[in-house]
Amino acid sequence: MRMWYPTLVLVMAACGRTVTPTGPVTPVGAVDSTATDSTRTDTTVADTGATPPDTSRTDSTGTTPPDTLHLPPADSGLADLGLNASLNGRAVFPATDPWNQPVDTAAVDPNSTAILTQIGLSKPLHPDFGSTFGIPYIVVPDTLTRSPVSFDYASESDPGPYPIPANPPIEPDGDGHLLVIVQHEWKLYELFALSAIGGSWHGGSGAIFDLTHGTTRPAGWTSADAAGLPIFPGLVRYDEVYQRGEIDHALRFTVQRTRSAYLAPARHSASNSYDTLRPPMGMRVRLKASFDISGYPPQMQVILRALKKYGMIVADNGGDFFVSGTADSRWNDALDDALKQVHVSDFEVIRMTGVVTQ
Repeated sequence: MRMWYPTLVLVMAACGRTVTPTGPVTPVGAVDSTATDSTRTDTTVADTGATPPDTSRTDSTGTTPPDTLHLPPADSGLADLGLNASLNGRAVFPATDPWNQPVDTAAVDPNSTAILTQIGLSKPLHPDFGSTFGIPYIVVPDTLTRSPVSFDYASESDPGPYPIPANPPIEPDGDGHLLVIVQHEWKLYELFALSAIGGSWHGGSGAIFDLTHGTTRPAGWTSADAAGLPIFPGLVRYDEVYQRGEIDHALRFTVQRTRSAYLAPARHSASNSYDTLRPPMGMRVRLKASFDISGYPPQMQVILRALKKYGMIVADNGGDFFVSGTADSRWNDALDDALKQVHVSDFEVIRMTGVVTQ
């Protein structure tokens, strides 16, 4: 069993010729001084060399006010290209995938109160995303060249090659995640601890996910995330909150202390504790149905409704109840901070079955 707490980078790319890095990698961002865990960082997005996402379509005036909700005429079914690009409603994984399954009527775990009490009932929900911090992603064309990547954990990594754009938007802290989606191929490429060494790419681990049919990692395998899960499907994204007005999947979150166990859809643990009141990787919580969201800004209600219907899944060790999202200059941080009025006590743990101890 190995202990590590990665931060994810997602890359979507297309088939093409193999290339190696020709220059230094430029990480982006700075440490979030508000985070309670040293692994949580702010991310400022750098130029990736790809076409930037089109934001003008969200408003008839050609602008996108940060505090106004705009809905597109219809989902086009094809993701835009570029950094934090709109997916235009294209589905990530099948409707039957656990990420996309509602849990609003699921039974509550008998240890729900005890588990949440140990985390701290008065702790706030923390939006781990904003205008300068979070986890960026990029959608790339299928013609982007692909590169070989060597891995520290090669036995639990997909060999690639991986589509790595020029000046990739690598998450800036020591975790070095990269998230890439290939536009037509519709696959997700995630890398942990990516860096250029001696003209070649090297990472801690890497995982490739088929966004059309879904991908389940082998039991006991990690991914670019500690839980062996994909990161991208659990992010709070600007296009869903402001453009679609709906999040139809579970979200990703972290807790400081987990146990050496996991349950589906997670495939891996990252702890040496066997305390049964600590969350296993893959534990799912939901916002209580009785929680009143009417006083929250409309955009934050989009997130809160998703937390009631789909909940959020423990995917890594980090700050307690840090919900993950994109680093995107279009976020309104003041609105995002409204989520901090929600507390751990406002959630309940979904009944856990099939827990695997590692």
